[in-house]
Parts: sequence; C-alpha cells; structure tokens
Amino acid sequence: MSQQNPGQMFQPATGLRLKVGGSRLGTIDPAAIAKAEAALKSLAGNFAQWLADEITKLEAARQQIKEHGITVETVETLYFRAHDLKGLGTTYGYPLITRIAGSLCRMIDDKEKRASTPLELVDAHIDAIKAAVRDDIKSDEHPVGSVLVEELERRVRAMAT
Repeated sequence: MSQQNPGQMFQPATGLRLKVGGSRLGTIDPAAIAKAEAALKSLAGNFAQWLADEITKLEAARQQIKEHGITVETVETLYFRAHDLKGLGTTYGYPLITRIAGSLCRMIDDKEKRASTPLELVDAHIDAIKAAVRDDIKSDEHPVGSVLVEELERRVRAMAT
C-alpha cells in the first residue's frame, strides 16, 4: 500500500507582489498593484498628522494609567494604542516606531502580569516613540535608534525571565 504525503513544506513569499500575486492561486493585475501603491503615496502627506494623532492617543493612555493606576481598562487602552502604532509605524515611514511599539505590546501582552508592569519602562517606550518622531529617527539603522530599541527590547526580555 502506498503512503500518502500528509503535508508539504513551502517557503512563504516575502515581497508584496509575491504575497498578493505570485502564487498558484492566481495573480493580481500589476496595474491594480500600481494603483494601490499610488493611492498610498498620495496619502503620505497626511502621515505626519495621523502619526501625531496616534501618539496623542498613546500619551492619553499613559496619562490615564498615571491618574488611575494599572487597571484592566487602563492597560488595555494602552495596549490597543501601542498595537495600533505597531501596525502603523512602518506605513507612516517609521519602522523604528513599529519595533518600539511591538516591544511595548510584548511587555503588556500577558494579562496575568500586567499589574506588575514597571511604569518607568512603559514611560521609556512612549518617550522613545515620541523622540523618534521629534528627531526624525525612522529606523533601527540610525545609531541612536538601534541602541534605543535594543535596550528597550533587552529590558522587556529580562522581565520575562
């Protein structure tokens, strides 16, 4: 009796074009991709204001924690604000913000450990995001950005052990 192959390994595509059109499921019209990229580019002028709005929301979440302490509601709001920035940072031209916000999310992701979250490390993440925008530090290829995000991530990892 022959054996059936229970599964296959495959390497996922890494480029946008490959992700949306380079598979056996069919292709997306290159003109549609170009149109989407042009639409995104036309919105780029709004990115600075949208990023500022997201940071204002993050700062408001931090202020709620300072006023009311770490509660289920305050830390959840902080988590959602950080998660939004994690998803939007790169889109807005700041992959460093995506990485810093991702570190903040990891730190407060475990609902069981949220109450013991060190507020000074929350502050350090938020201040780092604000500094990245203020000083136009967009990626971890910048020497200051690299040191900053690596130290934040190291401290979050140390909390987990």
